[in-house]
This record gives sequence, structure tokens and C-alpha cells, in this order.
Amino acid sequence: MYSSDTTKYLIHIHLDAEGVVEKPDVVGAIFGQTEGLLGEDLDLRDLQRTGRLGRIDVQVTSKKGETKGEIYIASSLDRAETAILAASFETIDRVGPCAAKVRVESIEDIRVSKRKQVVARAKELLLDAFEDGSIDSTLLIDEVRESMRMEKIGTVGEDKLPAGPNVLESDAIIIVEGRADVLNLLRFGIKNAVAVEGSRIPRTIIELCEKKTATAFFDGDRGGDLILRELLQVAEIDFVAYAPRGKSVEDLSRKEIVKALRNKIPADYIREEPVGEEDDEKTPQLNPAGVPDEGAPAGEGAVQRKKREPKAHQASAAEKTGPRTLSEHLSEVRGQRMARFLSSEYTVLREVKLDDVERTLEELNGNARGLVIDGEVTQKMIDRMVGKGFEYVAARGYKGIIKRPLSMRLLKIT
Repeated sequence: MYSSDTTKYLIHIHLDAEGVVEKPDVVGAIFGQTEGLLGEDLDLRDLQRTGRLGRIDVQVTSKKGETKGEIYIASSLDRAETAILAASFETIDRVGPCAAKVRVESIEDIRVSKRKQVVARAKELLLDAFEDGSIDSTLLIDEVRESMRMEKIGTVGEDKLPAGPNVLESDAIIIVEGRADVLNLLRFGIKNAVAVEGSRIPRTIIELCEKKTATAFFDGDRGGDLILRELLQVAEIDFVAYAPRGKSVEDLSRKEIVKALRNKIPADYIREEPVGEEDDEKTPQLNPAGVPDEGAPAGEGAVQRKKREPKAHQASAAEKTGPRTLSEHLSEVRGQRMARFLSSEYTVLREVKLDDVERTLEELNGNARGLVIDGEVTQKMIDRMVGKGFEYVAARGYKGIIKRPLSMRLLKIT
């Protein structure tokens, strides 16, 4: 009914029609009678095409010449936009040739439902731990420290955006999606995060980016990709950090956060171009200039504004086998007509010539999580990588891509 990766809300609608109608009639009425009602930004077809609105699920039953039904529509818009969209459905007064009445029963917050399940289960586990006497005092200390950090969250600007206590004083900021993301970074001592709180970028964020070194750090899903695209268009972003595909920033561990921020990409080298003829999505393109490995999350004064260090000497894959940054691999592969298969820690698993890439794909045992290749990638290769659990691929070009996977990020080296 809905995609758990992107859906935030589920609109429940009840339908009463004075006559016998079927599912295509209901769907046609929804699109036909709301077209142009809310303007281009909330056009149903555009929302579905960009993944911000799920498919319309209709269940109808007819009895004694009347039809009753339930309609479910998944939304990844923010609260206000979802409420406006839901209200527009109640303007529908006919379905096919029959008079009809549409009523919104409720708007379910999918994330709240999941959190309630998590809280209920967490309470059970906590009670069991106390009964066994196995709870660690350090957990209690961490909980108290965490609550102290939580209290320090504040707001910035006229938009009252959720932010860490050091956003205004710090030379660098981290831009995240929501309040929960700011809280999670505070848990691990990162106090310079600020949330955009919605799909539209507030003026406060734009002004902060003009004054400070800004790193965009959004969820690893379609919604995060869309917000990043808008942010890059309207604000002056310095770096882009990627959460693991399918994960939210609010759910990341300290290790995952440090790793993501260490492997951030300079935004100066990111632009958007279509991947395939039938794909409306854009693909970030990376010009992999050498980037210093910060080694820790961007904090107060961690990065000087617009400053770039000179490119360091690049060691060969044989000389450098420990964890490395994605930027290093992009820089070393570029122009060399070769490919590297990388682990989750960005170490080199295999380095091969372009002619051997497809054969190596068949031989991999499932440890590879990424491919950096100075050549073209085809749909066939994409399908194989998805099946082997790849999280990303960075290539010089993409050929014949008509089915872009949501579970894998496609990057293009310029």
C-alpha cells in the first residue's frame, strides 16, 4: 500500500456514491476534479511522478444500487501540504455519472505508529533488564547525559528552526531534515546542526549558508534526495554527506555518523543531469578533486570557509589498504580506465581493468558495497549490483538506464 522508505503519512478517505461505480471511476474522479485546484506545486500527477505521493489504493463495494468505499493515499509531503491535499479530495462531488460524497476520516502518521511500537517494546525490554538485575549503571549515566543534551536544543531565525546550541557561534554547520536528526547528533556531541523542517528551504537556512561552511546531511532515501536537490539550487552548500541508503539520520549510530561526515563530497563539484531517457530523476555528478580527510564530524571551526587544501600525494591501492575516503578513490580512478570494488569501509576489494568489470561482478561473494569506475555502466550491470547489495556506483557515464533502483545511489564522475 505504501513504501516504508519514503512515506510519512497515510490519508484515509471514505466514499459514498449514489450508484454503482468501480475503481477506475474513483481514480479518474480524484485526478479530474482536483486538477489545477492547488497549483503546480501540489499537482497530483507531478507529486506521483517525483515519488512524493504514493499510488491511490481504492476498495469499493456496491449494494442495492449504492457504492461505498475506502481510499488510501500515501504521502511523503510535510504536514501542512498533506492536510491541504487531503482537504482538496473532499471537493469531489461526482464519481462517473453518479453523485458522490468524499470524507477524510484521518491522516495517519506512519512514523508515529512505528515509534509507538518501538517504545512499547523498549519498555518491555527495560523491565526485563531490571528484573534480571543486569542493567549497567553506565546506561543510566548515558541516559542522564543525553537528557542534558536534549534540553540544549533551541531554535534559530525567524523560521524558528530546530538547532543545536552552537549553530550561531560555529564557523561550520550541518543541515539536516528534522528535529529528530538534530537531537540524534546532539546525543553524540555534535552541536552545530540545524533542521530545514519541511520540503521547502527556509530563508534562515539560505542566510546561514552564506556566512558559514555548510554540510548537507539528509536521509538516505528518495525524500532526502529531493530535499538535497532543492537545497543545492537555492543555498550555498560547501559539502554533501550521504547517510547509508535506506537509513534516516535520526537512526544512525555514532560510528555511522562519523563515517558519513568523513566521506562528505565537496558540493562545488556536484551538478544534476538525467541518468536515462525515461527517468525524471537527476543524478549527482562528481568531479573528484582531492579532498582532505577531516577524520571527525564537522564541528566548531572544523572547516575553514571555502578553503581547499592542496592535493596530497596519492598512494597506490597496494600501498594503502586501510579505510579511505570515497573522494580519494574517485580522484585516483579518474582517467585511468580502471575500476575499483569497495567495501563498506571504503577499502579496495578488487581493482580491475574495464574489460574485466562484468566478469568480476559475477565472481564477487557479497562483500562489495560500491563501485568506482572510469567508464560506462549499463542497465544489466546495475541489475547485477542491486542483486549483490551494492549501495552506490560512481561512473563516467550511464548507458540505457531505464529502471533506476531506489536502494542504490548513482553518481556520475565528470
